Amino acid sequence: MPKRILFFVLLTAFIFSACAPTLASPPVGETGGGSQTDTPAPPMVEEIPVHVGYGYQGSFYEIYFTDPANPAAKQESGGIEQALAASIDSARLSLDVAIYSLSLREVANALLRARDRGVAVRVVMESDNRERSVPQALIEGGLPILGDRREGLMHDKFIVIDRSEVWTGSLNYTVSGAYEDNNNLVHIRSVKVAENYTTEFEEMYTDDLFGPDSIAATPNPSVTVDGLRVETYFSPDDGVAARLLELLQGAQESIYFLAFSFTSDDLAQVMRGRADAGVAVSGVMEDAQVKSNQGTEFDLFVQSGLDVRRDGNSGQMHHKVIIIDRSIVITGSYNFTASAEDRNDENLVVLFSPEIAELFLAEFERVFDAAQQP
Repeated sequence: MPKRILFFVLLTAFIFSACAPTLASPPVGETGGGSQTDTPAPPMVEEIPVHVGYGYQGSFYEIYFTDPANPAAKQESGGIEQALAASIDSARLSLDVAIYSLSLREVANALLRARDRGVAVRVVMESDNRERSVPQALIEGGLPILGDRREGLMHDKFIVIDRSEVWTGSLNYTVSGAYEDNNNLVHIRSVKVAENYTTEFEEMYTDDLFGPDSIAATPNPSVTVDGLRVETYFSPDDGVAARLLELLQGAQESIYFLAFSFTSDDLAQVMRGRADAGVAVSGVMEDAQVKSNQGTEFDLFVQSGLDVRRDGNSGQMHHKVIIIDRSIVITGSYNFTASAEDRNDENLVVLFSPEIAELFLAEFERVFDAAQQP
């Protein structure tokens, strides 16, 4: 082909190619033209430095664990309650506090500071603990505290800040809870989750409904936050045990639990049944409760060949945690007992997240390794 003709052929091809539409590359998580799907990066979890304890944060949550084995715990300062107090200090509009017991002065002082700067602070408490020194100091400082005045326990441990974030978990706001006992503290930033806890709080504080008098009114029992499912339940009104049985029956690989008190025959029976089906089941129970509880499930677990141990902490192993298939975490104030199901005011949160499950599994391993062999 003459050079002049070849030049015009190449020039024409170049012009047509420049004018042709450009096909965009497939976005992450989608495929195009048979190409491989890119796997989205897992959610980032960062460690939060805590002098006495462990802390982690994800996109919408923070998880904290106490560390009673730390020698610095004896100083009773620098623990996970500092994060809670700092969060209270950030409140601008409202603080709704439902607490079983309170002796952490740092938390109490943060509540008074919030009141002094114009934040609406409301507190509900177990009446049996209302007469202790720190709650009385709050009352004398002009911060009223409503007691439950019922035979059952107001056993909740949660704070709703500005109706947009929630602190919950197993931690009583006490010195022993923060420095002597194994506990967890969960911080969730979600307006819908906060609405659930606010509704429960209003039921107690405004409507004066506690324990069996409470009504099922949780507005958002299951929500999705940043792609992770979060379920919220309150007892006695939401049928917590039925949901726990359903989750346990669905376990395919593993069930790990940390239980302060465990006397529920139904929950224990399902766990033993899943173990018979090949699911790995292990747990740690608070030693003092094993010795004192009537109807404790510990002996039946051990007789069934499960690796369930008594805790080795001189304080209390106060968790109420179940981890299912390394991807579902159950925690809150709810002990695995009939009283928690039928009589007490309790709360429970279910987090569907392998990343959060790994954090709780690390805590399980710390407690399990320190526990007593059966």
